[in-house]
Amino acid sequence: METTRNLDLIVAGRPVPTVCDVIGTGRDALLLPALSTISDRAEMRDLARALGSEYRCLVPDWPGFGARPRTRLPLGPDTLHAFLDALLAAAPGPYALGIAAGHAAGYLVAAARRYPQAFARLVLVAPTWRGPLPTAMPSRAHWFPRIRRAVEAPILGEALYRINISPPIIGRMMRAHVYADPAHVTPAMIRAKHAVTRQRNGRFGTAAFVTGGLDPVADRAAFLDLFDGLPPTVVLRPEKAPRRSGAEMDALIAHGRVTGATIPGALSPHEEFSAAVAQAIQVR
Repeated sequence: METTRNLDLIVAGRPVPTVCDVIGTGRDALLLPALSTISDRAEMRDLARALGSEYRCLVPDWPGFGARPRTRLPLGPDTLHAFLDALLAAAPGPYALGIAAGHAAGYLVAAARRYPQAFARLVLVAPTWRGPLPTAMPSRAHWFPRIRRAVEAPILGEALYRINISPPIIGRMMRAHVYADPAHVTPAMIRAKHAVTRQRNGRFGTAAFVTGGLDPVADRAAFLDLFDGLPPTVVLRPEKAPRRSGAEMDALIAHGRVTGATIPGALSPHEEFSAAVAQAIQVR
């Protein structure tokens, strides 16, 4: 069973119409896609379908992201926490399972702490807490707000954005660290991802994410502290995660408050290897 559900949410004092996929039958599950330039709820559909005989999966788009025109909001951690507050008020569950990919992990974990009865179990797929530029160039942090402002600027920003989300660049990015197998990065997939980036107001989510403006915490210690007092939590660590991101996943697993499991893939295993991810979820 697959349908869509429209939620009329209020976030940061503004209406945020939120379209959700509803896939499967059974116990309720909330699936949160990653936060990135090319992310939208479609990346979770194959995983939801693989889980659909056991779970009824609700899959929303994040505000500022997705393959549809985007509401212009002040994008930062407070706004994304408020979005999950509004979502859980409109669709409270309780959820037998909460799944978050990539940068959504910190926000799901924080919501599970605010709402202790909302989730029976959490699964974090390739969790990250630090945006691309802070990960790649931590010593250049003073430049990141300037870069964000430049991309958000009315005319210059749109030009900078278009240059950096061309199909060839998207293809290189996906082959470099998003997908593990370059053969999976097909021309059709690149076209679909490029369409995601071309939605109205698309550059604002990208500017915030890439420069670290959506990082839910400031450092590893603060990220690890989020995992105190949670329901049972599994971290699915991709075999080919980039070195620095993989080190953060390893540190989280070594911290001892979660259970770790290895899966195939890089930074988007839920999309590239959805069947393997579903199997890892179902056996735990």
